[in-house]
Amino acid sequence: MLIGGHVSPAGGLPNAHARGVERGCDAIQIFHQSPRAWRPTNHKEQDIARFRELMAEGPIRSLVIHAVYLINCASRDPEIRRKSAISLAHALRLGDAAGADGVVLHPGSQAGEPLEECLPRIADCIRAGLAESERCPLLLENTAGMQGTIGRSFAELADLIDRAGGDERVGVCLDCCHLLASGFDVRDASGLDLVVDDCERELGLERLGCLHVNDSKVPLGANRDLHANLPDGALGRGGLSAFLSEPRFDGLPALLEVPGPEGRGPDARQIEIARELRAEGLAARA
Repeated sequence: MLIGGHVSPAGGLPNAHARGVERGCDAIQIFHQSPRAWRPTNHKEQDIARFRELMAEGPIRSLVIHAVYLINCASRDPEIRRKSAISLAHALRLGDAAGADGVVLHPGSQAGEPLEECLPRIADCIRAGLAESERCPLLLENTAGMQGTIGRSFAELADLIDRAGGDERVGVCLDCCHLLASGFDVRDASGLDLVVDDCERELGLERLGCLHVNDSKVPLGANRDLHANLPDGALGRGGLSAFLSEPRFDGLPALLEVPGPEGRGPDARQIEIARELRAEGLAARA
């Protein structure tokens, strides 16, 4: 398992790599542009080339890009959908250029509309983004079910993949905090095993591209997306150690999006705690 966290790319992609090294990451995740603005970031060719050199040298072995939260491919507003499609295509093209293992996307929000009216719009946006890029996978993230977010169940994610044409480049990112909040009891290894079995039946584990590792400030089924530091939330040591040691997750990037002790994102200690929890889980499964 490639344990790491979300880091800032401020100042260029080589700086994101350096921040990952400082934190002891095996993998890093970045936003492809400012999460507060639609304007795409112009990543310089020399920065991308240097980043790829650094990745080849190690110790970081995986890059994942998170599409910004402004994107809502389900929106009824044509202008929001247009901006969303442009931003998603930008993320996938950067993924191509930088050698990313995937672009993570929140599928969208119903915003009071029937689900059946939203799903075709999302599928159209996915197909358009894939057509604008060459190889980078697109990973749909399961959601906590807050305020009409789409993708809270494996069935919804599978439906979206089918509607997008079943392209092999479309996969899934599993977030353990979101699983718990949307009603999946993953607080121990036996509960998690059943959930992963369900994921395998509905989606196929070959579509699982990365993991988000976050504790939850809210309890099982609360349908709210509130991340807590490891292991200070409702998942706790038991749930997190089970998630981090699940054998079917071996080899995947496992990325922390926790607030961190100072509210600046995951630090070196949080990365270290994740490794300790994985070791605890492996020992318990032995």
